[in-house]
Amino acid sequence: MEEKITIIEGPPPTFEEITDGWALGLSEGSMLGDIAVTRLRTFNGPALVERCYRAWHGLQSIQLEYRTPDGLLNNAPIVAARYVDTDDGQLLLLWVRLIDDQVELELGYYEDDSGEESDDDFGFPDLPE
Repeated sequence: MEEKITIIEGPPPTFEEITDGWALGLSEGSMLGDIAVTRLRTFNGPALVERCYRAWHGLQSIQLEYRTPDGLLNNAPIVAARYVDTDDGQLLLLWVRLIDDQVELELGYYEDDSGEESDDDFGFPDLPE
């Protein structure tokens, strides 16, 4: 049976894009997808992190099970976990791989200081005219 951490109550989790260099290495693997982080309040952060560690140590995967905004049950593979003690209680940080239809890519242009649109952030070389 596959291990999982289930969000039982509360709103659906929010996933934030990863910009940390170390976390980008987590996206390497046989499955395509983007790595995102979610923050969840919990009463047992150390036990949940230990559950992830035991699954990975046994070469098993562990899933985050949650409800989407439209109420459907969804899973995302957990690739890293950490808990933090805060003044309001424990916070569980989960890095997950969002696969296929869970991932929304947004492409666009930004305006530089001159007000002109640019695509320099895509890293494309300048093409001859």
